[in-house]
Amino acid sequence: MKLIFMGTPDFAVESLRALVLAGHEVVLAVTQPDKPKGRGHKLSPPPVKEYAQACGIPVYQPTSVKTDEAYDELSSYGADAFIVAAYGKILPERILNLPKYGCINVHASLLPKYRGAAPIQWSIAMGETVTGVTTMQMDVGLDTGDMLKKATVEITENETGETLHDKLATIGAEVLLDTLRALENGTLTKEKQDDSLSCYAPMLSKETSKIDFNKSAKEVRNLIRAMNPYPAAHTLYEGNRMRVFSAAFYDSGIGKPGEILSVSSDGICVSCADGALLLTEIQFDGKKRMPVSEYLKGNKIECGVVLGKTE
Repeated sequence: MKLIFMGTPDFAVESLRALVLAGHEVVLAVTQPDKPKGRGHKLSPPPVKEYAQACGIPVYQPTSVKTDEAYDELSSYGADAFIVAAYGKILPERILNLPKYGCINVHASLLPKYRGAAPIQWSIAMGETVTGVTTMQMDVGLDTGDMLKKATVEITENETGETLHDKLATIGAEVLLDTLRALENGTLTKEKQDDSLSCYAPMLSKETSKIDFNKSAKEVRNLIRAMNPYPAAHTLYEGNRMRVFSAAFYDSGIGKPGEILSVSSDGICVSCADGALLLTEIQFDGKKRMPVSEYLKGNKIECGVVLGKTE
């Protein structure tokens, strides 16, 4: 099929790669503008741009797809369909209606659950044991279009945002190809979403990744797993931000929520509202991410300190 691909991060690259290898004619890759990165704020291209250029696919990086210029550019290619995977911008109705088969989205959840920007992380944070990928016929709503194809993935006990991202990116590419095969041979069926079953997966931020030790050990650990590696769950140790990347359940005495009960090379034992956790991998601002055993070789963590306190 003659396709325009719209995507930005690593998650989208897997779908673009699958389209290229399957022999689809990708006539244009649309991605977000280059952004400053690192201490030098040097402009860095999105992963989709890098892959597209390596394949000789023209790249278009509009600051907005709501302009007449963007509409004219996208309409000039005569694509059969637009494939959208983590593009990061809302498409106006006239763009959605532009190609013959409309716009098909690769969404990293089992819709209608976890509509929104961060379905991968929130499925872990909310304690789900199963998630997946859904291809969807896009409409003007936020991830509300008709569902096309699905694939299910187990969320394991030690799954992190990073490992689940990689699984779903790979499976999403497979589901996309399956969707296009069905579209080409006329066997694709559409299923409306039940809005009553939906929930929202907001963008990740410092606020959403803040650890609340007034919650159960299970809930806190779910958040830590979900936010690993980005933006990383975090708390305060004597006023200093401490990111936490991994934690294990720990059988220990009960203290105040957030109280450090013990410290050893195994980790930092912290009391939660229900149970305790052993924090095993941390990072302070200006320091490298490291196991607690390594951090303790040159630094000290005091028992009795209550994490999260601002004073």
